[in-house]
Amino acid sequence: MTSSSTPWPHSPVEVGLVGAGPWARGVHAPVLAAGPETRLTAVWARRQEAARETAAAHGAVAVADFDELLDRCEAVAFAVPPDIQADLAVRAARAGKALLLEKPIGLDLPSARRLVDVIEETGVASQVFLTNRYHPAAQEFVTTARGIEVAGARSCGLSGAFLGGDFATPWRLEHGALLDLGPHVLDLLDASVGTVVDIRAAGDPRRWIELTCEHENGAVSQASLSGSVEVRPGIMRFELFGPQPPLVLDTGDLDHEACWPVLRQAFATAVRTGVPGELDARRGLHLQELIARAAASATR
Repeated sequence: MTSSSTPWPHSPVEVGLVGAGPWARGVHAPVLAAGPETRLTAVWARRQEAARETAAAHGAVAVADFDELLDRCEAVAFAVPPDIQADLAVRAARAGKALLLEKPIGLDLPSARRLVDVIEETGVASQVFLTNRYHPAAQEFVTTARGIEVAGARSCGLSGAFLGGDFATPWRLEHGALLDLGPHVLDLLDASVGTVVDIRAAGDPRRWIELTCEHENGAVSQASLSGSVEVRPGIMRFELFGPQPPLVLDTGDLDHEACWPVLRQAFATAVRTGVPGELDARRGLHLQELIARAAASATR
């Protein structure tokens, strides 16, 4: 992963933003506008007033439609529901635009596969907004984990987001924590413990779901996921066990502001060099395949 302290030797990547909701306003727009690796050029959203406010705050232009956004940028960042993202990202890729994608990359596995097929066909750069993986502490955790013997792991992603507020959105309420929190937790388990080769689930993703993962190295991990419990702030914690003392990452202790310079530089580097990073759309598809298998096992 690119170090955020490395001087930026290229021109900034001009990025258009799709969406002007709380996450777009609070994270995407200011992160992309901060530079020097990127420059926010345009914002398009269903609510034009919100798009204008978001754009004006960061020296960008609010545009009337998606085609105009594509005309004003070389990369597109998405902060919209996954079904909308998957369709628009296909159009952007076919227009030759690099993609900064939210997780999950699609609402279901077929749409995620279609998107990745188009990305690979067009050769555009892509990156997935897996927040925790860009934090230096999480990167150190993964590096350390890959150098030790892990017999088993337990983890959780718990929040009260679905109980009300900005993130109690229709797609989250319908599909639950497996699709929303699952990518974050499965990504870190897969990266730190070893590639997940089998996964089973029990429970209801709209209330509480338990995952059991088998990894290629023989380790077994478990994850508890819920967005419907009164836990504020949310909890995301990972504990790895083996013949050495436990290795622990608690993302509740992290200042997520440290993620954004790393994320921004990693994305811009992939765009400028044409070399994909670890967290590209193919990674997003791998996580979506695990989620689909878990969901299928829970309904049997």
